[in-house]
Amino acid sequence: MLAIESSCDETGVAVVQGGRRILAQAVASQIALHAPAGGIVPELAARAHLSWMVPALQEVLATTGSRWARSTRSR
Repeated sequence: MLAIESSCDETGVAVVQGGRRILAQAVASQIALHAPAGGIVPELAARAHLSWMVPALQEVLATTGSRWARSTRSR
């Protein structure tokens, strides 16, 4: 199972087996990004989620040896 979570200042991705066993996880924190402002800046947070989601996803897929499978079914 692929699990994706984002809060106001973190982006997390994990591959979970059987609903309980975490095979790999990656968390991208935005603490340093928002520190100069003294709090969360929504526009910066949204952009950071977009830029860090794919690298976090690639990390967990590489760690577990997983890959995307294309569906061959017609829609």
